[in-house]
Amino acid sequence: NLISLNLYMKHVMTEKNKSNKMWGGRFNAGPDALMEEINASVDFDKRLYKQDIEGSQVHASMLAKQGIIDKKEADLICDGLSKISLEIEMDEFTFSKSLEDIHMNVEARLSEIIGDVAGKLHTARSRNDQVALDFRMWVRDQIDLCTIELRKLIEIFLNQAELYDGLLMPGFTHMQTAQPVTWSHHMMAYVEMFGRDLDRFKDARLRMNECPLGGAALAGTSFPIDRDYTSKKLGFDRPTANSLDSTSDRDFALEFLSSSAICAMHLSRFSEELVIWSSSQFNFVNISEKFSSGSSIMPQKKNPDAAELIRAKSSRINGSLVAFLTMMKGLPLTYSKDMQEDKEQVFDAADTLLLSLAAMGGMVRELTPNKDVLEKATSKGFSTATDLADWLVKNVNVPFRKAHKITGEIVKIAETQGCELKDLKLKEMQRVCNEINNDIYTVLSIKNSVNSRDSYGGTSPKEVRKQIAMWKKKISK
Repeated sequence: NLISLNLYMKHVMTEKNKSNKMWGGRFNAGPDALMEEINASVDFDKRLYKQDIEGSQVHASMLAKQGIIDKKEADLICDGLSKISLEIEMDEFTFSKSLEDIHMNVEARLSEIIGDVAGKLHTARSRNDQVALDFRMWVRDQIDLCTIELRKLIEIFLNQAELYDGLLMPGFTHMQTAQPVTWSHHMMAYVEMFGRDLDRFKDARLRMNECPLGGAALAGTSFPIDRDYTSKKLGFDRPTANSLDSTSDRDFALEFLSSSAICAMHLSRFSEELVIWSSSQFNFVNISEKFSSGSSIMPQKKNPDAAELIRAKSSRINGSLVAFLTMMKGLPLTYSKDMQEDKEQVFDAADTLLLSLAAMGGMVRELTPNKDVLEKATSKGFSTATDLADWLVKNVNVPFRKAHKITGEIVKIAETQGCELKDLKLKEMQRVCNEINNDIYTVLSIKNSVNSRDSYGGTSPKEVRKQIAMWKKKISK
């Protein structure tokens, strides 16, 4: 152990010398080993390398266009950065913790490749606006990936809705049978949820699409830079308007986390339903073996593990959002090192959400509802009681509250006799309200109940088909 410690300290001292070349002019000594350990972020922020290199190449081109550096120097810088990008992609790049982050690692390697000209790249730029740019571009890329996956998921739910058109199932409130609905209507409820998620991501992308490059450390720069040029080249709508805000803003990441947390919550809600529905007590659905697991001791088990894991992973995204909000809430303007803690939360949330979206898509694509079980369950629990009350309002001309009371008494009779409302004899209902006639049985039919719910957004198959057509058109744009 002592030999290992000595070797480690020797390595640390060697690495210190490297770090001093990058920023150590102000310091007489290198950082303590523990300081290096807590200060380094390259182990995780190396994921920003594509954005860092692209941003640096555009920055170098802008410096040359503005006459701040020579065009040949800019070309040399851009070529060197392309070589570094290839090295990283080919896993031939050596990352150094002593160089702290991806930005300094890239710049140090650029110096090795092209010499002192590399030092001109950082003209009119700070790591503060550099990291703000890289991180914003990375989050923007993740939003684009999330929108792609959400579109796919919506299409899968639409397919489920179309495939089992008209399939009856019970609707629930408080996990108690409430009213009959259709499978398609239930699937379309999640289409609406994921559609809102899609809009939230798109809306966040519009708001975040401003370029912070040029904010420099916090006050802008005295060099004659062209921020409109760099913004356009990097795919932004415009440059950010305040240099203080440019380097300190992380709202874009918070909005991404917030949108991700809401989306994960929707995934978790359907996961919970799948866990319940696939149980032997319900047996509403069959989850594919591809997304299930067995037990090491109970041979009969088929566990809905994919659904349970998606349900659990939402907590990680929630945690990332809360951690990020807590980290930001006490920070004065502008940049503080606390903000180095922002990336791991966002990286993990993005990975978790993309995996959850893909897993949910695969699971729903393979999902099979058990038709006979669903339709049988729909006729239980007095699910047409509201239809009976509505019939009383329409045909007996009583206020709904009185109709509600009459219906409740009839339900109690059916419950006592151990039968459903449609099986209750007319004379039993007339004991409560003598104006009830044989026409009542038309509304006690499950199918008639569902078909009658044809108000906009209702569960009738005709109305649901309209919603499916609308969404198919919307998602194709």
